[in-house]
Amino acid sequence: MSDDKKNVTVLGRETEFNGTIEFTDNLIITGKFNGTIKAAGDLEVDKTAICQVDSINANSVIVFGKVTGNILAEERIEICSGSSVKGDLKSARLRIADNVDFEGQVEMLDAVSDVDLFSIASKEFKESLLMKSDIPQ
Repeated sequence: MSDDKKNVTVLGRETEFNGTIEFTDNLIITGKFNGTIKAAGDLEVDKTAICQVDSINANSVIVFGKVTGNILAEERIEICSGSSVKGDLKSARLRIADNVDFEGQVEMLDAVSDVDLFSIASKEFKESLLMKSDIPQ
């Protein structure tokens, strides 16, 4: 994880959004979303969220709630326990936990590491590979 601070925007539980949303930082959806998401940043779909999308295109996507539609994530997609995803997934890295309702196809992107393995300590490299669910909550 990088040290630069990114803004985090939250679409609250009582929020219903229809349309296209574009962002460069981070977004957490806890309410209802219908439409298209185009992002350079990271997206988190909270356990209370219901997303009906044409497509999600983001740097990384973490799903705790329900998503219907295709997801493309340049870095990674993580589908957490108790969530539901119905749609095709395309990413360089993918993690699907136990107790997930998933229906769709998976396509893996070729990931080109931006880390020179010989220039960093092994601990730093391992930390760069950690996903959110690896961190105790």
